[in-house]
Amino acid sequence: MSDLLQTPLHDWHAAHSGRMVEFGGWHMPVQYRSITEEHHAVRRAAGLFDIAHMGRLRFTGTDSVKLLDHLLTNDVASLKLEQVRYSLICHEAGGVLDDVLVTRFENWHLLVVNASNRLKIVDWVTKHRTGFNVSVEDCSAKWSMLALQGPKSVELLAPLAGEDLAHLRYYFGCETDVLGHRGIVTRTGYTGEDGFEVIVPREHGVKLWETLTERGASAGLLPCGLGCRDTLRLEAGMPLYGHELSESIDPISAGLSFAVKPQAKDFIGKATLLTKPQPPVKQRVGLVLAGRRIAREGAQVLSGPAHIGEVTSGTFSPTLEKSIAMAYVARESAAVGARVEIDVRGQREAATIVELPFYRRARS
Repeated sequence: MSDLLQTPLHDWHAAHSGRMVEFGGWHMPVQYRSITEEHHAVRRAAGLFDIAHMGRLRFTGTDSVKLLDHLLTNDVASLKLEQVRYSLICHEAGGVLDDVLVTRFENWHLLVVNASNRLKIVDWVTKHRTGFNVSVEDCSAKWSMLALQGPKSVELLAPLAGEDLAHLRYYFGCETDVLGHRGIVTRTGYTGEDGFEVIVPREHGVKLWETLTERGASAGLLPCGLGCRDTLRLEAGMPLYGHELSESIDPISAGLSFAVKPQAKDFIGKATLLTKPQPPVKQRVGLVLAGRRIAREGAQVLSGPAHIGEVTSGTFSPTLEKSIAMAYVARESAAVGARVEIDVRGQREAATIVELPFYRRARS
């Protein structure tokens, strides 16, 4: 494991019973307690995640918007100050190189990319920035980053920040003091709950983490690992790169048309995406199994004798107490309510196609 990358919180995880695993080239905690206990903490109170393995790129220069609009499928030029937007980066054939978040700040833009794709995206940006007056800095090693997720997130983080976070809108952010140090707070996340993602200088990451865990203990906050991050995002119907997204899957088939704006600008892959059949030949769907067995990635989805698709992610949902999965299936077999079967290790399990997401939090 000595060749794996480590976040600023690595030693804290190891010292506090974090079960460490390899993930995207990093040594990361998969859990501290049980995955189910951590999952429920996020849904009912709050959970704290180390996400410093994510890539963070800083774009400055007069052509930053032009370059980002050339690279990203979503519209960057229309971003309001401090607004966050979900987008895809595609290659010329329309496949997804990564799904990302882009935020507009005063005189610069932040691009957050997946850990396993950071070097690929840095190379892609470098390859395509010729002719643009843009400076791109990979700040991933300079910054610590954590996610505080759950219904008690606001009350736990707000006293530590210099901005009124209770009035920060969803998918907006701010540059603000956090525990007395300049940082970035965005009201975003990957769990289906309210919450924040926080960036602070690398050397202040442990102090912020420890402060939040101490403050939050009486409120039910738990440190959380990658295990419940996956069950939470699956319940929320959020795609994961390498499962629902890849270089062989286009955004339209993935059900992410909202993040593709061909009418607003040109971007790499646009010409190919415009030729894709509408609706797509295959589409991403949710599945609820009749039993408790878990449908893992690659399991075949069947309608009678016909093979109609494959599972991309599956788990037992702690919130719903049902076995759930996402899959790509043939469009003509993708109707909500359709009864199908899934081949789970050689045995057929009954399932029903349902609308995504599986779980949606109550809005106040």
